[in-house]
Amino acid sequence: MNKVERIKKTRVPAVDPKLAKRLPPGQALTERFPILHEGDVPVYDLGKWNLKVFGEVDNEVVLTYDQIKKMPQTTINVDIHCVTRWSRFDNSFIGVKFSDFLKEIGVNPKSKFVMLHADHDYTANIALEDLLKEDVILAHTFEGEPLTEKHGWPLRLVVPHLYFWKSVKWIRGIEFIDENQPGFWEQNGFHINGDPFKEERFSGEDLPIPEDEWERKDFD
Repeated sequence: MNKVERIKKTRVPAVDPKLAKRLPPGQALTERFPILHEGDVPVYDLGKWNLKVFGEVDNEVVLTYDQIKKMPQTTINVDIHCVTRWSRFDNSFIGVKFSDFLKEIGVNPKSKFVMLHADHDYTANIALEDLLKEDVILAHTFEGEPLTEKHGWPLRLVVPHLYFWKSVKWIRGIEFIDENQPGFWEQNGFHINGDPFKEERFSGEDLPIPEDEWERKDFD
């Protein structure tokens, strides 16, 4: 049974009416940080790690971790929402705001869509306008400490206004593309956009039944 099918077969959390403006429909609030990902956790040598920006741009750029850490740093405090039905409030991340990142590297995108690439051939699509929002960052720090390996060290994207599968862990590539092509989970039954407050969980029919599988996962 694939992940979408498991989600269809599990219970819908009740949303506290007092939290309705902050907690998207069908989400369960947790104070823990569940660990969910596909494949093994990568092991990195930062001396060899890099992040590539390519595709429909004026010039391709390959950056080291040190170069990214020297860019202007931003702290955000945001709520995050996973498609598997958990939400966590007031998360502090530090990193480089995506709009600042583009300015620092001098890249002028020629398209309106992006394919995000991570290790283990993971991809996620996203619109450029979503990446340019003020609270979207390339994060290296969570709650005052470096990201743990299981949560995306050394660098992950944080896109708090979309379901958290769009906040790609272990990011290695940012590819500007002409059309909004589906990434890994989008090809496997998840919604092309992923807005939590619109419950854009799945492609095709609107499915009201969520997954509570995250309750049995590891936490950090």
